Amino acid sequence: MRDLAYLKLLAREYPSLKAASSEIINLMAINGLPKGTEYFFSDLHGEYEAFSYLLRSASGIIREKIRQTFGYIIPEEEQVELANLIYYPVRTMSRLTADGRNTEDWQRITVNRLVEICKEVSSKYTRSKVRKKMPKEFAYIIDELLHVDYNEENKRVYYEEIIHSIIETQVADNFIVALCELIQNLSIDSLHIIGDIFDRGPRADFIMDELMRFHDVDIQWGNHDISWMGAATGNPACVCNVLRIAISYNSFDVLEDGYGINLRPLSMFASKVYREDACERFAPKILDQNIYDAVDPGLAAKMHKAIAVIQFKVEGQIIKRHPEYGMDSRLLLEAVDHEKGTVLIEGKEYPMLDMRFPTIDPKHPLRLTTEEAELLHTLVMSFMHSGLLQKHIRFLYSNGAMYTCHNNNLLYHGCIPMREDGSFEEMDCGGRPLAGRELLDYIGDQVHKAYFLAEDDPEKEAARDLMWYLWCGAKSPVFGKDKMTTFEHYFVEDKATHRERMNPYYKLSQQEEVCDRILQEFGLPTVGSHIINGHVPVKIKDGETPVKAGGKLFVIDGGLSKAYQKHTGIAGYTLIYNSHHLALAEHKPFHPNHENTPKVSIVEKMKNRVMVGSTDKGKELRGQIQDLKELVEAYRRGDIKERVE
Repeated sequence: MRDLAYLKLLAREYPSLKAASSEIINLMAINGLPKGTEYFFSDLHGEYEAFSYLLRSASGIIREKIRQTFGYIIPEEEQVELANLIYYPVRTMSRLTADGRNTEDWQRITVNRLVEICKEVSSKYTRSKVRKKMPKEFAYIIDELLHVDYNEENKRVYYEEIIHSIIETQVADNFIVALCELIQNLSIDSLHIIGDIFDRGPRADFIMDELMRFHDVDIQWGNHDISWMGAATGNPACVCNVLRIAISYNSFDVLEDGYGINLRPLSMFASKVYREDACERFAPKILDQNIYDAVDPGLAAKMHKAIAVIQFKVEGQIIKRHPEYGMDSRLLLEAVDHEKGTVLIEGKEYPMLDMRFPTIDPKHPLRLTTEEAELLHTLVMSFMHSGLLQKHIRFLYSNGAMYTCHNNNLLYHGCIPMREDGSFEEMDCGGRPLAGRELLDYIGDQVHKAYFLAEDDPEKEAARDLMWYLWCGAKSPVFGKDKMTTFEHYFVEDKATHRERMNPYYKLSQQEEVCDRILQEFGLPTVGSHIINGHVPVKIKDGETPVKAGGKLFVIDGGLSKAYQKHTGIAGYTLIYNSHHLALAEHKPFHPNHENTPKVSIVEKMKNRVMVGSTDKGKELRGQIQDLKELVEAYRRGDIKERVE
């Protein structure tokens, strides 16, 4: 029997035996419904337009619903137009109005078609759940239209009168927009983001706004997310890294227009210090044009070099503070011979491609100049006091984790560090060697400490330094390589030095028995469970496949980022898990004016349709049902008095 005090608290919400019994019936009925559709995305990398399209279109599933509903009734051209209306209702309505096509006849036909699609996507949910997702101003009308009995003549007339009234009162445009947004909302029940929201693409801030508006989302942190989270905590190396990557991809809008990071001090410093240096090695990649903050590429190259040099210095300082990281071989500024113009890497000497370092003292290469220190302090403060950035980072903390176990699926971005023999790699964690799930749990705890501990707490600095290690450390689960060769890419021509060796996990995890071992480590059954992974782009053009280990492992980074698409041959994946099957949506490179519907392929059919009662939500509901049954018994025995209203 539950503690009586707890049952009295529960009684505030269900004040009578009838109310508690009704809720038991409701929850049991929900358990008998098909599970909602889960969507898994990975490695969004700031590609806001492409992600927004996939979210609005449910990765092509809405288009499929239209085809199933109207495929033999309306022509293909009208199906495409209906789909685009659902995806972008405000934009499409404005265009139709300008073209003179937004007539009363069009409105009547469109409302009817949208209601049919809405019925299709809402069919697996309770009426109550659908009603909660409806816009308040139209909730009653939409509810009536979705549940009219067409076989009854009076009801059919009633239905037609509702639509006539909508048009006559001139609210049809708003009503159509509301229906479109409801269809979008109902098409995706829950959203899983398997890491790397930030960097490379133009507007990660827009993606974060979109995610914060979504009704049910969880995030598994990637190394690029951790880098931005570290910058928000005030870690100078992470601040430099975030700036360096953004400048290198010409992403000034996200920094200044999005997060209000003042780059003028950096531009002034770079213009002064590198005025005689063209900084050819640091020319930005221009994949997207800035709208609000266009920066001359020559100045951007100078800013890029300036922040990179500062980054190498502060990274070296972190490595010196933490010998347990085992990263002395990455102290490459100390390995540069300024007289010979060479650098010593892993015992071999290489010529440097650039030796113009006006701020580096060869005797103390890791020491910041006074101007660099002042600049870095200003930049760190700008990150720590950016209101929108801090709001987004708090959302990453409240909705994110190193890994998630959900409905017998194990979700994480990078890897579970492993040795060549298949055992889990240990990492020194405050003097304790930890591996596998314990390692990820420890890291998750430290990531929280880096942000939430007070500045004067002695544990904060070590936790904040760890945020940088997670970006590029050999045993970091979100990085998964032996080293980050940023320095070599800038300064050494020999491509052998650019190689970053993948953790053995990436080869071993293609074996079913290894995946089973990982699933067991995280307390999941080996039958019917999957690992869902991102981080490493799947090169379809080279014959790679996202489905590995006999269907136990899904790697869904297929290159949503434009920077990767020439390597992968596609534009990423969505993994879709509904009550019938697991399916992969293969994305096309996004073009605003082209047909972008992904190719959807079923990769695993469920033996039996998956109902809510078989999911984690079902387990939660069964717990609530048990609590309510005990409350009912307490009412019957008189332990708790009913409140009759």
